[in-house]
Amino acid sequence: MTTTPARPAKTSTTSGTSGGGAARTAAPSGRASGPSRAAPPERRRSGLVTFVRGRWLGTIPGRIRTYVALALVAAGALAAVLGIAIGDARDSVRTIGRDAGPQVVATGSLYFALSDMDAQVANILLIGREHGLGIGYDESQRVYRQRRDEAGAAAVQAAQLAGRDPHLRQRVQAVLTGLGRYEQLAGEAMLLDRQADHAAGEPPRQVVETYRQATDLMKLELLPQAYNLTLDSGASVRQTYETKRSAVLDGRTWVAVTGVLLLAVLLAAQLYLARGFRRLVNPGLALATVATAALVVAGLGELSAQADHIRKAKLNGFDSVLTLSRARAISHSAFADESRYLLDPDKADTYEQTYFDKLLSVLYTSLDGKPVNLDNYYTAFDRTVGAYLSGRSGTSFLGFFGDERRTARPGSEEASLKRTLRAYGAVIDNDQSVRRLAAGGDRAGAIALRMDRGKAIHDFDAYDAALRSLTATHQAAFDGAIKAADDGLDGWTVLPPAAAVVIAALTIAGVRPRLAEFR
Repeated sequence: MTTTPARPAKTSTTSGTSGGGAARTAAPSGRASGPSRAAPPERRRSGLVTFVRGRWLGTIPGRIRTYVALALVAAGALAAVLGIAIGDARDSVRTIGRDAGPQVVATGSLYFALSDMDAQVANILLIGREHGLGIGYDESQRVYRQRRDEAGAAAVQAAQLAGRDPHLRQRVQAVLTGLGRYEQLAGEAMLLDRQADHAAGEPPRQVVETYRQATDLMKLELLPQAYNLTLDSGASVRQTYETKRSAVLDGRTWVAVTGVLLLAVLLAAQLYLARGFRRLVNPGLALATVATAALVVAGLGELSAQADHIRKAKLNGFDSVLTLSRARAISHSAFADESRYLLDPDKADTYEQTYFDKLLSVLYTSLDGKPVNLDNYYTAFDRTVGAYLSGRSGTSFLGFFGDERRTARPGSEEASLKRTLRAYGAVIDNDQSVRRLAAGGDRAGAIALRMDRGKAIHDFDAYDAALRSLTATHQAAFDGAIKAADDGLDGWTVLPPAAAVVIAALTIAGVRPRLAEFR
């Protein structure tokens, strides 16, 4: 009987080997299926270093993002400088058109009303009991009261427009206080005049002395104070004009610079995407470029228009209105000096010199080396004004009308100035005749001519009407320029930031699909 030898049990060996292999294989499998671990700190630091060193700029997404960032910054800068420039233009229009400008007009009205108040008192005292002379006693009283009310209203308006300026308000209060003192003295003089019941040109000494106190108060205190108010307000307008218009023009330059930078960034981004992605036009960037160009062109046009409106309002409107309002007030005061000259013979030389000084301020002309006196001025005035009215070249004169001649534009303004000077010449001729009669001893004839409604008063009224018409021409130019500036500024508070947002949105929308290709 043959016995078969037993074989080694491979199953157990294989099984054991297999189990051990399985165990060794399961371990990696188990690690892979578990939760992932965070990147080591070294890897995070290396990414930050890459960003800081700018290595991301070497990638296409990095460069695209750079263009976008530059475009957004440039768009914000464009909106900011445009908004600041528009704000400067708005401040200038507000100051000239609503604040300091009306304040100058109010103070100019104050000067005229005060001056004409005193003129009416002089006329009332000159005619005495002959109430039919001149515009008449009752009419002179009515005009006096009207001018008094106008002076009070103008002073109140000037005080309101002065706002929180303590010095300006103090000056206005000084005028109001002085006006009360003047009314008291003038009222006393007119009361004494009625009681005296004197003939024309022969007031009692007490009447004359009381009037001297009143008119000296007017000439030495009230009128200089009112004139200084006008000068201060005018200086504020000039300073605002120079500062704000310069700021608008500087802002226009900065708008052009920032606009060109933004356009350059957008065009560079467009070219980069066209080369890198082989597309001719990126719609978003193209629209952003068009929007930028439109905003820059519109902004430059608006700022140029605002600078021009401000210039016209200041030079063609405000300056001329201020100049002519002074000319009118001083002309009325000079016309009243004729009455004072006849009313107070003891101070006739003083009133004549005062009158002459006022003539020189209204229209100054060379006396060709002759003595500076009223007689030589008459001759020089006729020669100079006659040459200008006839269109002779090389004619020059100074004073308020000289200022107006330099700024008057050909056409209606120049024609209106010539009408005014022609009427003013008639007033000067009448004054010469009045003084000739008085110097010859014919005071009654001089008073009759001075108070003649059909001659001296009529001619002065015609001159005053021509002067007011010329002033109205410039006032219309001023109002038109301010209105055009106001209308042009509509919507520009919102437009720059809104346009910047649109440009930014179009830029981002344009590059977003390209960036999405790298995700």
